[in-house]
Amino acid sequence: MLIQNQINTIERVIEDSLRKKLQNYHPETNNMPFHYRLLGKDRMALYSFIQSLNTTFGTSIFEPVAVALAKNNFKKVERQFFIGDTIKEEAQQVIQEIINNLTIGSNPDKQKEIDLIRRKIKSGRDNKMKTIKVDIYLENFNGEQYFIDLKTVKPNISNFKDFKRTLLEWIGIALTRNPQAKVNSLIAIPYNPYEPEPYQRWTIKGMLDDKYELLVGKEFWDFLGGDGAYESLLECFEKAGLELRSEIDEYFAKYRSN
Repeated sequence: MLIQNQINTIERVIEDSLRKKLQNYHPETNNMPFHYRLLGKDRMALYSFIQSLNTTFGTSIFEPVAVALAKNNFKKVERQFFIGDTIKEEAQQVIQEIINNLTIGSNPDKQKEIDLIRRKIKSGRDNKMKTIKVDIYLENFNGEQYFIDLKTVKPNISNFKDFKRTLLEWIGIALTRNPQAKVNSLIAIPYNPYEPEPYQRWTIKGMLDDKYELLVGKEFWDFLGGDGAYESLLECFEKAGLELRSEIDEYFAKYRSN
């Protein structure tokens, strides 16, 4: 359950993000005469706004909300965390071997994969590499680290191999810096669009260890904020929506006369 300060912060993040989006939003200027006459320019403008909002939901709303949720439960919480750019050459080689084995049908086992990488960082030369920033970085009070890649609810499955490689490279970079570190890297999906059916878009591809490498919806938000965080978060979104409804209606009403 969230405390009142967290609830206030989360509602403010949602409201500020949506207001900023409205202030900077300009509907597409493509002429769509049939759509306009059938549905109205205001509805088309709203539809365009929702599409635009979907592309920025992760960085503008979900990331700051995740930070607000996690701050009371973790020692360190950061977004867009630079994990480093140095990795042992032998760690890179074993990561490629892991990817190759998964591609031909081996079952993912994240704990075993971490152990394999850890063994390879004790010797060999350091290589510089480019990697993406960690969306959400967490460190608990026992020093265990979590590197979280926050994805859309329906990520492009053609890129699943690249996503897995990123997760393993984060582990390799972290262990190159500290071979004894307790590290985890995982994919987070903010909600399950297939409910009440289980989320299967990733696990069926055999790349992710769904026990140690995937958090979806309620499981993700409760991991950050504790039991009941997901339900409280939905209430925050509902309250923010009610607070902003008149502003949203007023903004799109101007398109009715155009």
